[in-house]
Amino acid sequence: MPNRSVIWPIVVIAAVWLTEPVARSQAADPGDAIVLVTLDGARTEEIFGGLDLDVLKSTLKPEQKVEASPLYQRFWADTPEARRQKILPFFWTLVTEQGSIAGNRALGSSATLTNKHWFSYPGYSEILLGQAFDADITSNDPIQNPRETVLERLRREKQLEAAQVATFASWGVFDAIAEHTVGAITINAGVEPLDLPQEDVRLMNRLQQEAASPWDHTRLDAFTFRQAMAYLEKARPRVLYIAFDETDDWAHDGRYDRVLDTYVRTDGYLRELWTWLQAQPDYRGRTHLLITTDHGRGATPADWRHHGDKYPGAEHVWMAFVTPKMAQRGEWKDAPPVSTSQIAATLASWVGVDWNADHPDAGKPIR
Repeated sequence: MPNRSVIWPIVVIAAVWLTEPVARSQAADPGDAIVLVTLDGARTEEIFGGLDLDVLKSTLKPEQKVEASPLYQRFWADTPEARRQKILPFFWTLVTEQGSIAGNRALGSSATLTNKHWFSYPGYSEILLGQAFDADITSNDPIQNPRETVLERLRREKQLEAAQVATFASWGVFDAIAEHTVGAITINAGVEPLDLPQEDVRLMNRLQQEAASPWDHTRLDAFTFRQAMAYLEKARPRVLYIAFDETDDWAHDGRYDRVLDTYVRTDGYLRELWTWLQAQPDYRGRTHLLITTDHGRGATPADWRHHGDKYPGAEHVWMAFVTPKMAQRGEWKDAPPVSTSQIAATLASWVGVDWNADHPDAGKPIR
């Protein structure tokens, strides 16, 4: 996000009341579940190749030897496959054994944005609306999404309570991004407290206020993940979106060490999330997981910190799929190009909803 110094409106905190409708929905056959996870500004270079040696060298002082760098000693390996395993070991096991991943251009797989802005809100809007609306979404200001999102559509089509479609996001602007009609779904973003009675949740509510992140209107990903997991266990939502942020924030700050640490930590979150889902009878074998990013970043050591339409490379993204609906495993090779605009229709198709019936200009489901 290139500029988070925005005029901030009064945010209405969406209280989550786990009332009888939720209990009733748990009693019936819950059906399939959708889980969407995004890592903000996660470059294809790190996802597919791990430590970028040229970027690392650019962060060192002239007298420093790269081989003596703690990052080099911790994350370097001779091949891209070995390097990416060092920062994302579970992720690569998951997409190799149980799913697949598109976007490695070295193997003939292209995944790109269709919006022309190449920064956060336009990227998230494209994910949730299935097409770019470049004239409407032109900044990261917290304007309410002007159109119904796929999250809202899934709630409506599947006749779910608002508590059953939930977004947990580190960036506070998701209060505006994730829904068109305020209150249509459950959103917990920024430093909003989570209204659950558990003592550990009440403690997290206090700590996320006290342990302030370095960035305005943004909380640390640890709080986002822990709040999401507490909610997942209690409310059993059928649609869950977790939006992590630190891969972007630390890159903007030029902290390549923190960027790589964030990948490692997020990989642990993905392991915990997927392990928990597979241990639950109401999620095991019926959960569809899509992991992606809202935009890429500059491809060179001079501009890896940045994104936007002035930075070539920021249009390149990646998408990972773990779903019973897809038999393909591992990396896509010599494959047809895909785009972020196809994500909304893909998510909807996994639970039998035709997104394109009402959105003929949107991207089509990825098969």
